[in-house]
Amino acid sequence: MLKLTRRTILMASAALAAALPLALGPISASAQELPKLEKKESYKVGFAQTESNNPWRIAQTQSMQDEAKKLGHQLVYTDAAGSAAKQVADVNSMIAQGVDLIFLAPREEKPLIPAVRAAAKAGIPVILLDRNVDQALAKAGKDYVTFIGSDFVDEGKRVAEFLLKEKPDGAKIIELEGTTGSSPANDRKKGFDDAIAGKAGFEVVASQSGDFARDKGRQVAESLLQAHPDANVVYAHNDEMAMGAIAAIEAAGKVPGKDIMVLSIDGGKEAVQAVVDGKIAAVVECNPRFGPKAFETLKRYADGETIEAWVKNVDAFYDKTNAAAEVANAY
Repeated sequence: MLKLTRRTILMASAALAAALPLALGPISASAQELPKLEKKESYKVGFAQTESNNPWRIAQTQSMQDEAKKLGHQLVYTDAAGSAAKQVADVNSMIAQGVDLIFLAPREEKPLIPAVRAAAKAGIPVILLDRNVDQALAKAGKDYVTFIGSDFVDEGKRVAEFLLKEKPDGAKIIELEGTTGSSPANDRKKGFDDAIAGKAGFEVVASQSGDFARDKGRQVAESLLQAHPDANVVYAHNDEMAMGAIAAIEAAGKVPGKDIMVLSIDGGKEAVQAVVDGKIAAVVECNPRFGPKAFETLKRYADGETIEAWVKNVDAFYDKTNAAAEVANAY
């Protein structure tokens, strides 16, 4: 088991930051033929998870482990504990262990690109799960096989479309962003902000990262609600921050769902139940059950199929019209 102290991680982060421009380089200079994957009955597969501090990540990990066990594959699992530097080290460890393929959920868009390329150079194909890398610097079919995940821009857009319909006269919005530099945070913000841009009466009065974490979301929401007492909507990039915001709203003596509309993305059971309870107005699902699709894609690649650059997940939408019926199916 690879153990990293805080000092080691900080030193690795500094080294990574210094080396990143050189490591990334021009895309044309580093692009190469993707490694092939031999057809076998079972594989030794790496899964480099970004963190395990929330129900979505736990559900994703369980799905990957369950599917690997079902199919008879050996899954080498690591948890980066929210550190891009540790995740780079995790991928390098998998390369050293000689895994057949790596499933990677990138902590951030840019820092994981050198690790992706290192795996390809070592003859190990990489499939990205749920978070992408910077498309200006790395491409599916050249640096990695494919990205399996949701349309994060569309998720943000769907939240905005609901808001525009429910509050046609406008709204003052606090936006709780996800992890800075991550593709879901970047894209969920873009989808939402672009959809309300130019719409009369709609204004994002404050936008700040809550790092996809419940307590951080609560703290940020408390601060922003104090600074903007006229805000009447909180849009959270995930359920954990939405639940934190609900706690902050209640601590401020206001009623979530009545005084302040709460909107979220992910679709966990707790959040869907909050829709039933009237505390959250709507949630766009981001399905964490990646196991079946991930290993199906591995098999397709081993069979010699040309894999599309984006294997897109289809996500549900929960509001007062269907939440009660669907809560049992949420993760």
